[in-house]
Amino acid sequence: MKNPLKFLQEVKQEAFRITWPTKKETFTGALMVFALASVAALFFLLLDQILRFLLNIVLTINF
Repeated sequence: MKNPLKFLQEVKQEAFRITWPTKKETFTGALMVFALASVAALFFLLLDQILRFLLNIVLTINF
């Protein structure tokens, strides 16, 4: 980096090129994250219940 002033000017120019998401895009993205997190939570809840049931069966077997 030879010229710090030129570097700061370039940073400022790049900052103006940033395009932020709209409210609708932000809301849609947040809704998708919530939906997928809910689906994952339900999946792991179901998997946990199935494995618990199978483990109880294995542990209650009397030889």
